[in-house]
Amino acid sequence: MKATRAGIYVRVSTNSQDTAMQEAELKESAERRGWPFIVYRDHAQSGAKEKRPGLDSMLADVRRGRISVVMVWALDRLARSVKHLVELAEEFNARGVHLVALKQSIDTSSPAGMLTYVVLSAVAAFEREMLRERVRSGIRSAKLKGKRLGRPSLNQLTPEQIAKLRSDRKRKQLPFRELASKYKITLWSAYQLCAQRGEPNV
Repeated sequence: MKATRAGIYVRVSTNSQDTAMQEAELKESAERRGWPFIVYRDHAQSGAKEKRPGLDSMLADVRRGRISVVMVWALDRLARSVKHLVELAEEFNARGVHLVALKQSIDTSSPAGMLTYVVLSAVAAFEREMLRERVRSGIRSAKLKGKRLGRPSLNQLTPEQIAKLRSDRKRKQLPFRELASKYKITLWSAYQLCAQRGEPNV
């Protein structure tokens, strides 16, 4: 495979982690194949983010034609969203840029590597759909059994209860937290109801 330059992309999720291990393996692989390379790094960047400084810089170079192969240590370093991963692979393919993932032994320059990538993407999508279906089935089952889903609803106070709450606050000097517990409302609601009558912010 001919490549003018490889783009090595490395990412870690926290500042306490280091990209050195990923870089060492990827550089060794690129050098073994005779590919000059540029390294793009993202520190303390979640894979769930589609916008990352290092990734954005690499993609800009892909679009300028500066690199013709993207190398990552593993697919989850590039993206955790199957949708995003497939979109990137499709863009790389349309621009004649290959994708290499060392951990999964994927190299889209070969038919076998492309097949492996397609299968992995399909399996990941299938697993996500199965998880969604299990969640939906669990919700349906809970509803059939009459179980209440979600957070319990808070009380909707009547005008009389609101007047009593304000009286408790003004005359008995009850703390907002105690009012919230007594009337089964949020602390913020208790404060707001009292503030509507000029209750000081204490």
